[in-house]
Amino acid sequence: MTTRDTTKRRAPPLSDTEEALLQASIANNPDSAELTDAELARLRPARDVLPPAVYAALTQGSPSQGETGRVQLTLNVDPDVLAAYQAGGPGWQARMNEALAEGLVRGRRRAKAGKRG
Repeated sequence: MTTRDTTKRRAPPLSDTEEALLQASIANNPDSAELTDAELARLRPARDVLPPAVYAALTQGSPSQGETGRVQLTLNVDPDVLAAYQAGGPGWQARMNEALAEGLVRGRRRAKAGKRG
């Protein structure tokens, strides 16, 4: 499994040689041609051309922690544990959360039983 570095780093500025190579590569790629002034003039905002429901879905963003009641975190687990959850298909994170919640409930029950005895 690969991990993603989420620290924010600025890329070093390109040298003149690197910039020239990049510009040459762009110029030689037919799929990355710059738009002409006429093409730019014809562009319209997405809200004007998309169906309202599609535009709303694209612009609503992710729910905040307050809306979902959940917190995003980084957790180190054994590779075989992760593979087993992921093998179950979509929803593996929810299943993992359920298993953690069940473990919490069992732990509380054990703690209460230990205090009684």
